[in-house]
Order: sequence, then C-alpha cells, then structure tokens
Amino acid sequence: MKDFRDLKVWQRAHQITLTIYSCTRNFPRDETYGMVSQLRRCSSSVAANIAEGCGRFGNAEFGRFLTLAMGSASELEYFLLLARDLEYLSRENHEAVTHDVVEMRRMLNRLLSKVQAERGSKPLLRAKC
Repeated sequence: MKDFRDLKVWQRAHQITLTIYSCTRNFPRDETYGMVSQLRRCSSSVAANIAEGCGRFGNAEFGRFLTLAMGSASELEYFLLLARDLEYLSRENHEAVTHDVVEMRRMLNRLLSKVQAERGSKPLLRAKC
C-alpha cells in the first residue's frame, strides 16, 4: 500500500491548507472562531479524509472517505466565495486559491472514479492509495 503522502491529490490538498492558514492570518480578529475556523477546518478536512481513507480496508471505505473529501472541498469553495464577498480576501487571492481548489476537486473526482471502478473486482483488498 502506498503512503497517502505520495498521492498528488493529497499533496495538492495539503498545499491548499497551508495557503488557507496563511491567507486567514490577516482576517479580522472577530472572525477567529467564525470564518477563519471554518476555512481552516474544511481545508484540512480534505487532506485528512484522503489520509484516513488510505488507512482503511477496501476500496468501498476508501471511496467513502474520498466522497467526504469532495464535500469538504465544496464547502471550502463556498467559504472562499464568502470571504471574498466580505472583502477578507482580495479578488486575486480568491481566484488563485479557488483555481487550486477546483483542480483538486477534479483530481479527487478522477481518483474516486478509479476507486469505484476497482471496487467491484477487489472488495476485500486493502485500498490502493
């Protein structure tokens, strides 16, 4: 079984999380437990769900965690939009991060499709990350 850190989609998710942490350092102090917390939580959830799925048995469980990661990525897209509209993020920063999130979602979707295709033929094997 491959280490989750070898997955390009996990690497992208981790890099996005680091970017989110950096971008949110300058948000208003009264957003520490609101917008900052939400952005950091959903961005880190993507990478965490990929990692957790790699540690589970079978492609069905791995696929379930990839689906959870997709949901967190969609949530992240919304909070980035909200941060832009509240003028906590510049349009340029919003566009750059959102571009990366969209690409990460495409990567997740491709991996999820592959895992689902393999699921039927190898249900008892450990997930191939």
